[in-house]
Amino acid sequence: MNTPQQSFLRDAMRRLNLTREAFAQRIGVSRRALDTWLLPDGSQESRGMPDIAQRFITEILAQQQAGTASTQSVHSTDLRDRILFEGRPQLLTVDQFSRDSVEALFRVADVMQPIARRQKICRVLEGAVLGNLFFEASTRTRVSFGAAFCRLGGSVCDTTGFTFSSMAKGESIYDTSRVMSGYVDAMVVRHPEQGSVAEFARATNIPVINGGDGAGEHPSQALLDLYTIQREFSRLGRIVDGAHVAFVGDLKYGRTVHSLVKLLALYRGMKFTLIAPAALELPAYLVEHIARGGHVVVQTASLAEGLQGADVVYATRIQKERFAAEESFEGYTPDFQIHQALVNAHCSPHTLVMHPLPRDGRPGANDLSTDLNHDPRLAIFRQTDNGIPVRMALFAVLMGVERQVAHSLRDAGWRAPAMLGPDDAAFDALDG
Repeated sequence: MNTPQQSFLRDAMRRLNLTREAFAQRIGVSRRALDTWLLPDGSQESRGMPDIAQRFITEILAQQQAGTASTQSVHSTDLRDRILFEGRPQLLTVDQFSRDSVEALFRVADVMQPIARRQKICRVLEGAVLGNLFFEASTRTRVSFGAAFCRLGGSVCDTTGFTFSSMAKGESIYDTSRVMSGYVDAMVVRHPEQGSVAEFARATNIPVINGGDGAGEHPSQALLDLYTIQREFSRLGRIVDGAHVAFVGDLKYGRTVHSLVKLLALYRGMKFTLIAPAALELPAYLVEHIARGGHVVVQTASLAEGLQGADVVYATRIQKERFAAEESFEGYTPDFQIHQALVNAHCSPHTLVMHPLPRDGRPGANDLSTDLNHDPRLAIFRQTDNGIPVRMALFAVLMGVERQVAHSLRDAGWRAPAMLGPDDAAFDALDG
């Protein structure tokens, strides 16, 4: 099969909405056999899936597809056309996604995994140029988008900081966007003012991706966060439906939270625990949005109370740069920190601890403590790693080349390390 065996199986479980245990029963194999098929190719216990099993799963998927054909017929089969922003192939908000289109994007991201892990090379964007326009400081997002574009064969032009841009001379957003459209083939824009990236997008027909607009949204971060949750849950034999997610920290200005809660609300039977001091609570319109979906919403200022029973703990740093002059940090003390002892006391051995980064790792900071660095529940570096295939998938879809990727892969000519960090935890089937 062109698609890697592990990606094929994970995609099948997602599309059928089955846990690993239920999926094994559905296809008539033991859980142990399925686990060996999901192991990374380099594992000594990895086994190839028999052709008859692959054909049977394909038949099940075809039957499931036929059963939902009437629902899907209202959509274009082209994912690019299903996630347009005002008629253009651009990504400004997660509101552009349905659950089906999220799952479709993740199937493309699965195909990108061997490229992101330095095992394969792909040049489908050769000759294309990306403009990274960051009018606000960034390291991870800017480099991640640039690396994703380069791994598909494109090249990148970076600009960082408002004072170094023509806009500091009084140039309008429209003029800047239109001029850049003549230089590059796609743009990623980060701007400190909410709504500004949409202005960039409306001034051009080339793909534009919102890299963060003030306290608004950060759609690509939310997508990679959800992709991480799905992959981690797959390892644990779980599905996203029915999960309990605790959001901790600055929920008022944390744009990653604003995007992620809307994506998670696409799933069924969710429980959202929102842990923040009164001054930093999630905006009311977002609380109402997730409550309308029939989900359980709990708001508290108590870490001990809120973390109890959580499947996912999503921590955020305080967004000091977005505070108005009269706002204070009242209620947000150094005690408001997620650390090893707290996680051990109130979370299960399988709780997933996440953070969009950067985090304040200084002693006593009211953020995610560095004493969790060697805890396998900490997924922050697996999150950042997953940002590459997800952002590659976004570029491929928006630029219309996603179907060319699987047929254009070739082996990388260098040797990549099995684990990127010296202290990275190894998980069966996580990187397969």
